[in-house]
Amino acid sequence: MPYYIGDVIKDSKSLIARTPEKFEETGIKIKLNTRVESIDAGRGEVLLASGRRLSYDMLVMGTGAEATLPGIPGTTRDGVFTLKNLRDGINIKEYIKGNMCRRAVIVGAGFIAMEMSEALRNLGLETSVVYRGELPVKKWDPVFSGMVLEELANNGVSFIAHNSPVAVEKGSDARLWLVTDKGKIETDIIIFALGVRPETKLAREAGLATGESGAIRVDSSQRTSREEIFAVGDCCESYHRVSKKWVNIPLGDIANKQGRVAGRNIAGYPMIFPGIVGAQSFKVFDLEVAMTGLDEKAAENSGYSPVSSIIWGNPVARSMSGGQRLGLKLIADRVSGRLLGAQAAGQGGAVSRINILSACLWSGMGLDEIGYMDFAYSPPFGGAWDVIHTAAQILEKKL
Repeated sequence: MPYYIGDVIKDSKSLIARTPEKFEETGIKIKLNTRVESIDAGRGEVLLASGRRLSYDMLVMGTGAEATLPGIPGTTRDGVFTLKNLRDGINIKEYIKGNMCRRAVIVGAGFIAMEMSEALRNLGLETSVVYRGELPVKKWDPVFSGMVLEELANNGVSFIAHNSPVAVEKGSDARLWLVTDKGKIETDIIIFALGVRPETKLAREAGLATGESGAIRVDSSQRTSREEIFAVGDCCESYHRVSKKWVNIPLGDIANKQGRVAGRNIAGYPMIFPGIVGAQSFKVFDLEVAMTGLDEKAAENSGYSPVSSIIWGNPVARSMSGGQRLGLKLIADRVSGRLLGAQAAGQGGAVSRINILSACLWSGMGLDEIGYMDFAYSPPFGGAWDVIHTAAQILEKKL
């Protein structure tokens, strides 16, 4: 969505994976603008807002997640948005153009907020990120969060730390005031990017179990606590192959895979969803940022004894480097030497390294193996000893 708002993607239709007409061609009936009020699991019926009841033998819940808003006055004012779906993206883009917005405020500092800051700057808006903490993208090591902060500053984005929103009020020169506990910020548009939470109201009212994450509990076939009801996507949990826990990580690629698994099981072609390792990434201006697996705190909570290190290298061979810097952090278990997680940031090569290390996590590899993995060596893509090799060998010495 941020790339559509920032005009990198011109046509919103290109973001629609399949139209209602395409569904109809394959015999699937689509009911748009139709709200489900409740599920009667005992009778196998879904009650629509119109009063109509639909019976089912199998039911799939893909209710997604809802954007989080702070409980403060003024969040329903014109010009205040969250970004969760395509309609939100279209509304934001139309509002910016229709009201000739000059200033924007983003509340929150996760990776959607970072992508939105780039999108708004690309449109020429004076952009501020307001955050209650010290550094953006707190999931990442402070060293990498500092790189993100520097990238924001280099591209004209103001990062306002240690400010919590208190209210949204009508502005004077501009349309709105964002009132914080430290003062007022005048702006034309406010986007709250405070994360999401799984939408489980229907599921809970139907008596379905939820997990420790608060999302719908499922098994590896995507079945809920009722065998005839499946759940997929942001509303349900996934099995984390490293922590060995059921977690909720709301990402589109996970949702797509879970949907396919549920569909195959319903159709009589048994399949399990093998889990996740928590890989995720984003780009902010010229900086790639990515991570996979567990950080030190999550590793400790999962019963490991984590040890970590950060090294700096080049995304390409040193002889071809134009001064690009690539930081890589590895986290491993001190007892077994097994890789537990990784983080990276740089002007290139961060995502490709994390993808490799995600495969290592998936396979349960140790640092001794990773330090000598066989890569497709070529100077434009990395050195004979890649930064991954070096990081693994250095961390292994700390075990």
